[in-house]
Amino acid sequence: MKLFETQKNDCAFIGMVHLGALPGTPGSCLSIDEILQNAIRDAQNLVEGGCDALLVENMADLPYLNGHVGPEIVAAMAIAVDRLTTAFSLPVGVQVLAGANCEAMGLAACAGAQFIRAEAFAYAHIADEGMMNASAAEVLRLRKRLGANVKVWADVQKKHSCHAITSDAKLEDLAHGFAFCGADALIVTGVSTGCEAHIEDVAKVRPAHLPVVIGSGITANNAAKFAAAADGLIVGTSIKCDGNWRKPVEKERVQAIAKALTLPEAQHAFER
Repeated sequence: MKLFETQKNDCAFIGMVHLGALPGTPGSCLSIDEILQNAIRDAQNLVEGGCDALLVENMADLPYLNGHVGPEIVAAMAIAVDRLTTAFSLPVGVQVLAGANCEAMGLAACAGAQFIRAEAFAYAHIADEGMMNASAAEVLRLRKRLGANVKVWADVQKKHSCHAITSDAKLEDLAHGFAFCGADALIVTGVSTGCEAHIEDVAKVRPAHLPVVIGSGITANNAAKFAAAADGLIVGTSIKCDGNWRKPVEKERVQAIAKALTLPEAQHAFER
């Protein structure tokens, strides 16, 4: 279940490009040109460090809106994605926080991204932003109307959320539900940004027969372990200076994870 061509092994290494706070958000203090320059700098370090793909996200736009963003955010992120797809030959994905999945699909289709990361794709949960409802029907109808070849990577039991509302469903049942709703890949995370996922959760969602991606807590110390079980690793926090997601990407930290993926224990331990 390869997500795309990789450099080190069958498990893809996806590096996060966290954009600076975008226009109109509480933390906004940079011009669009400065935001783009920083994004290109981080992407360059990711590419030179050994990533297989880039994932663009508006993580600095705290606090997030729930399920939608304004046209200024879509426009700014579309410019960033276009610049990255033009500058680098790697696959590029996009996530628009929080749960603005239709906006992500629209800008991905227009700016040349190959996949989106979607929270609140199937089922409902309570997040920092409040109640988040499923968006699969709207997102996939939009993809169909646009004729877009954009994959949907969907978070199952997403971090920074409470899942009591679906507590009567096992993780493996939720995974089957996401597959039923049309997800192209499943993302497993820890409870919050930078927190390690549970390795046993990967095995629980495998029966849904979709690629499985780890979406938080990957470091140089645990990358090999998770690479042996998953199809992709999304890495953001640990590749930043001082392990702080608000700081720039440090190429040496990227290289350390890429190196971990060459270890014998990083090779897939199960039959495809």
